[in-house]
Amino acid sequence: MEGTSQTAPRVPFKVVLASVAGLWLAYFAIVTLRGWLVGLEFIDALLLRRALVTLASMGVTLALWPLLRLLEPRRAWLKVVAVLLVALPASVVLAGINQWVFSSIEEQVTAKIGEREGLRVRTDESGNLLIDPIDREQEELARAVPSAGAPPLITETPAPPASAAQPAITIDAEVREDQRWRQLTDVALGRYYLLLAWAALYFSLANAEQARAAERREGEYRRAAKAAELRSLRYQVNPHFLFNTLNSLSALVMTGKAQAAEQMIQTLSTFYRRSLAGDPTGDVALDQEIALQRLYLEIEAVRFPDRLRARYEIPAELTDARMPGMILQPLVENSVKYAVAATTRPVTLTIAARSEYGRLVIEVSDDGPGAAKPGQADTGSGFGIGLANVRDRLAARYGSAAQLDSGPAPDGGWRTVIRLPLEHHD
Repeated sequence: MEGTSQTAPRVPFKVVLASVAGLWLAYFAIVTLRGWLVGLEFIDALLLRRALVTLASMGVTLALWPLLRLLEPRRAWLKVVAVLLVALPASVVLAGINQWVFSSIEEQVTAKIGEREGLRVRTDESGNLLIDPIDREQEELARAVPSAGAPPLITETPAPPASAAQPAITIDAEVREDQRWRQLTDVALGRYYLLLAWAALYFSLANAEQARAAERREGEYRRAAKAAELRSLRYQVNPHFLFNTLNSLSALVMTGKAQAAEQMIQTLSTFYRRSLAGDPTGDVALDQEIALQRLYLEIEAVRFPDRLRARYEIPAELTDARMPGMILQPLVENSVKYAVAATTRPVTLTIAARSEYGRLVIEVSDDGPGAAKPGQADTGSGFGIGLANVRDRLAARYGSAAQLDSGPAPDGGWRTVIRLPLEHHD
């Protein structure tokens, strides 16, 4: 479990900070808007204190983050229980901070609201809250000042009967203390809900991060598997070519044709050096692929000096087009095996390329016998080892964006056409 927690992807700190800030700034905006709509008094003083409470709430919430990180690899039920337990004291702390910050202005706000409603709200020495209605007429008479030099106006106002007097409402200190606890509990429940919401958001972010990491790992595995498949397919060169070449080389040596044997050895060495040196999963330029097939056909021409004729039709503007390395090798081998070697007359093998609607089209054709003999599935059925190798490599590299068609040519012989996306070397 420890190894899992160390290697598991983590939610970046900036994302955690943004989630905490977003939660409490939303709280700040909503509460401020509500106060403005209901017309609370001392709006500026309340705004400053609310900002302090918001900053303190961000700090307390961030203090929960290390615990949530430890809970990430745990079971879901353990996460739920732990968050429910830990968020409770944290919410009480937030409620206490809120009460302490607003305590200095609470009495002023209460008195102002009472005055607006026609009530006088004050606190006596014992901490009791006294609420009595305000006599507006008496206040105005008390504030009135006689004009200078004028005799005072003396009127006799009968005192209101004792039954008409309205005594002040007294809320004793114990009731007020109980009310504070009720208020603290109410605020704590609200903060408790916000902390639970943030914890749920955090675990959602953690799950999303793990899902993205799993997707990245899956993508890496797929790329590795595809690279291994391409390497395997790339190195499936028909071994009979090497056997035939060695037999031809032996015949040259036995007949005393040392110079021809030496040239064949050099050509064979160059062919294998070039074919094995490149990245088996990478692409090569079209002219490099054609150069490699020239070497191969030069080697085969030693075996069939009077029968093998090669022709290349490669436009200059396509020489840098990209394609999988040695993708033409199985096709050229098939033409040599089933066209050149299967007849006694000269056979022309053509490698041509053209662009067609934004695609690179490569054609390998010959004017040999055309129809395959029984058992020669490489050409007749199109699903032999050579063609299957080419199909698999194209599918691994391009998916459905590449096509391979193989069959008898209209004018005789055999033709195989490859269509793939046209990509030039940058």
